[in-house]
Amino acid sequence: MSHHPEVLWAQRSDKIYLTIALPDAKDVSVKSEPQGLFSFSGTGPQGKNFNLSLELYGAISPEGSKINVGLRNIFCSIQKEQKGWWRRLMKSDGKPAPYIKVDWNKWCDEDEEESLESHMLASDDDDDDALGNGEGDESSDDEGMLYLPDLKKASANFT
Repeated sequence: MSHHPEVLWAQRSDKIYLTIALPDAKDVSVKSEPQGLFSFSGTGPQGKNFNLSLELYGAISPEGSKINVGLRNIFCSIQKEQKGWWRRLMKSDGKPAPYIKVDWNKWCDEDEEESLESHMLASDDDDDDALGNGEGDESSDDEGMLYLPDLKKASANFT
């Protein structure tokens, strides 16, 4: 008899993140097909077999997808074929199975992603300015070093 592992999911405009909670998983097999079929199988603690098949809401790009098998979870980053937001994880209408839950730690709404991207672009520009672009900058061996105050002088002010 096979069991279903707990699955947490989140999305971005270009990816779906699936976290399969299965500690000490062995014989892990993950397959994804362009039309949106995703399947997982593995052996959990005490030799229990776990299987999962999902028909995802949209088409995916298996070549751009990544799988990372950790000690407690299997992390799947699935590349969407077309950038955009899916209304739900699976193609079928109705409530998803009880073992499929939203991963609120990774969840991002459309407007949050846009503001996050613009913030990241702005911070990249700030980083370029802070690091200098090499024009007229005098470099020193101390670049990137953290400034630490002289503790003897600092402690003298407190006594």
